[in-house]
Amino acid sequence: MAKEAFGNGAGRVRTWRMMGWGTAALLLTVPLVAMKYTEEVNWTASDSLFMGVLFGGIGLAFEFVLRRSNSLAYRFAAALALLATFLTVWVNGAVGMIGSEDNPLNLMFGGVLLIALIGAIIARLKPAGMMRAMLAAAIAQGVAGAVGLATDPLGGVLSMGFALPWLLAAALFRKAAREQV
Repeated sequence: MAKEAFGNGAGRVRTWRMMGWGTAALLLTVPLVAMKYTEEVNWTASDSLFMGVLFGGIGLAFEFVLRRSNSLAYRFAAALALLATFLTVWVNGAVGMIGSEDNPLNLMFGGVLLIALIGAIIARLKPAGMMRAMLAAAIAQGVAGAVGLATDPLGGVLSMGFALPWLLAAALFRKAAREQV
C-alpha cells in the first residue's frame, strides 16, 4: 500500500494534492470551531465564502503551475508568489496592511497584485518574464509600504517586508530560467 501511495510519480502527486486540498478544508473549519468556544471569532457566511474562494483560487492556480513546469525552482517560485498573493488579500481584508482595513491606502496592495498578474500574463508564465514580473511586484510592494509609513509606521514597515516573498520568487524564477538554457 505504501508503494501505491509513494512508489511512482502519480501516486506522490495524488498524495500531495490530497494533503494540500485537505489542509485548505481543515483551515476553513478552524473559525467554525473557534466560534463555538469564543466570541472573539465571529465569521459570517460571506467570510467563509470569501475564504473558500480565496483558498480555491490559490489552490487551482498552484495546480495549474504544477502542470506548467517540472522545475522545482519554478514550482517553489510560483508557490511563493501565490503565498504572497494569499497573505496580501487575507491580511488586507482582515485587518488592513496600513491602518485598518477601511484605510484607502490599502487599495495600493491590490495594485501590487495587479502588477504581478499582468506581468505573469505578459510573460506567458515563462520563467525569465516571471522573474521580471515578481521584481516589479516587489518594487510596487516596497513603494506601497513606504507610502504608508507616514500614516502607520509599523504597518508600513511590515508591508514593505511583504516584498521579500516577491523577491525570493523572482530569484527562484531566475534560477528556473537558467535551468532552461
